[in-house]
Amino acid sequence: MLDFGLLREVLQSLNKNKLRTLLSGFTVAFAIMLFTILFGIANGFQNTFENEFAGDANNSIFIYSGRTSKPVDGYQTGRRILFDNELYKTIKKEFNDNIEFITGRVYNNVTATFGVERNNYTVRAVDPDHQFIEKSEMKQGRFINSLDLVNNTKNIIIGNLVANDLFGDINPIGKYLDLNKIKFKVVGVFVERTEGTDSNEARIIYMPISTAQKIYGADDKIDQINLTYNPALSEQEAMAFGNKIIDRMKEILLVAKDDQSAIRARNRAREAQEINQFNGALAILVLIIGMGTLIAGVVGISNIMIFIVKERTKEIGIRKALGATPNSIVLLIILESIFITAISGYIGLLIGGGILNAFNLEDYWITDPEVSSNLVIAATITLIISGTIAGYIPAKRAAGVKPIKALRDE
Repeated sequence: MLDFGLLREVLQSLNKNKLRTLLSGFTVAFAIMLFTILFGIANGFQNTFENEFAGDANNSIFIYSGRTSKPVDGYQTGRRILFDNELYKTIKKEFNDNIEFITGRVYNNVTATFGVERNNYTVRAVDPDHQFIEKSEMKQGRFINSLDLVNNTKNIIIGNLVANDLFGDINPIGKYLDLNKIKFKVVGVFVERTEGTDSNEARIIYMPISTAQKIYGADDKIDQINLTYNPALSEQEAMAFGNKIIDRMKEILLVAKDDQSAIRARNRAREAQEINQFNGALAILVLIIGMGTLIAGVVGISNIMIFIVKERTKEIGIRKALGATPNSIVLLIILESIFITAISGYIGLLIGGGILNAFNLEDYWITDPEVSSNLVIAATITLIISGTIAGYIPAKRAAGVKPIKALRDE
């Protein structure tokens, strides 16, 4: 049961010695504030890397064409590498066992017009599998299907922000958009599940890749090949699988094996490995610095508690002369330590959290820099225990001294 008399005595003691209380509280609050900021920034870095790749499937590989940097079989450097439908079909057939979804991409910039509304957008011409590689979620209607590819339909799927820009409150499904003065029917509206509400991904227009190749004079050319591999593959197996695809493409397109610029791949397995390595190193660094901060706080509060007990030798002697028991004196000092540390720790948490929220840190690659309250509570409890132990030993010793000696020593 709570002893209100003892609690009142603790508060009176703290109020009587304001400087001592502030000194002790500042040490704890500062340590917890630094601890909160440090771990918050570390979490912000991790969130940034996770969000950077969250818009794509976790098992995706994006393959881009470039220019050769090494001569091979009589071809000079600087040759532009072009993907085409035949290459796409070959990769899809030869690696079918470990390909989950695959799509080609053809890009084009268009001016879209609906009534008096007009704006510029990027068209991505793709296969039906693209929806699952990019994690595009249909808000209305449907995505591109196989019939669209076979029939070269002029059907398009627009991002929700395209719909907002051009249609406003009008339902866009079934309406026609002019794309560079060619009419296309809107059959779907998508939202990008993992992107912000103002993301450029939501300002994309999708159309069948076969349609774009005919309309925009791309013939059978493809700008990019994207795929997802079998999720059952391990990280190492996924990286090896990606390398096999690139090696095969180099063989078909007559590119030197050690040419790194002609065909480039972004493999999520490799990115995941690099992110995990970075996060692991960051976690170790933050842990070392965080523990150093916590240890500094422990040493600080311990030294202060030892000094406080020594300073209060006369007070302890008076209390004993008035009939206070050694245990009650020790309990009083320990409760003061717990009270100061708990309140100061909470204040440090609030200040640290306030500092993290007061600034826009996304420009510094820090997203949502939050820290687990459990972690901060654990750090505060550590300081409380340290302060209690540091205060208990000298308090126990001082409480055992006879009143006359305590008064004389003072």
